[in-house]
Amino acid sequence: MTTTLPSAARPERRVDQLLAHYGESHRHPVNERIHYTAIPLIMLSLVGLIYALHPLAAYAFIGASLVYYARLSWVFFITMLGGSALLLALVHAMGDWRVPLCGALFVVAWVFQFIGHRIEGKKPSFFEDLQYLWVGPLFVLSHLFRQLGIRW
Repeated sequence: MTTTLPSAARPERRVDQLLAHYGESHRHPVNERIHYTAIPLIMLSLVGLIYALHPLAAYAFIGASLVYYARLSWVFFITMLGGSALLLALVHAMGDWRVPLCGALFVVAWVFQFIGHRIEGKKPSFFEDLQYLWVGPLFVLSHLFRQLGIRW
């Protein structure tokens, strides 16, 4: 005989715990808006810079990211799979401009991230745990999913 715990007694999923913790330092509306733009730009620039070092390194980074996302949520995994394909297409399209564009995007996006956290009055989550660098994109997606009524 199996018993089912009432919903209040069920442990939260890991993805929900991570997003809740990440959200604690991203409550100020200005900081949130900065993150909605800066996080995708950081992801693009990071993939581009890694790709410039060696294309296989970029594919390995994306592969590791997708494994992480698959362990948390299939909805996030599928979305990030499509997003990763888009990032790679953009990186390929940059051609010879890849390094200067991605370098500039990386610096500018991080400057804005830190401005957002200064406004927020809280340090970035990844100072506590590096996995929050992978949670950031999920934070952006979770807000979009909520608006679209998509359950992850």
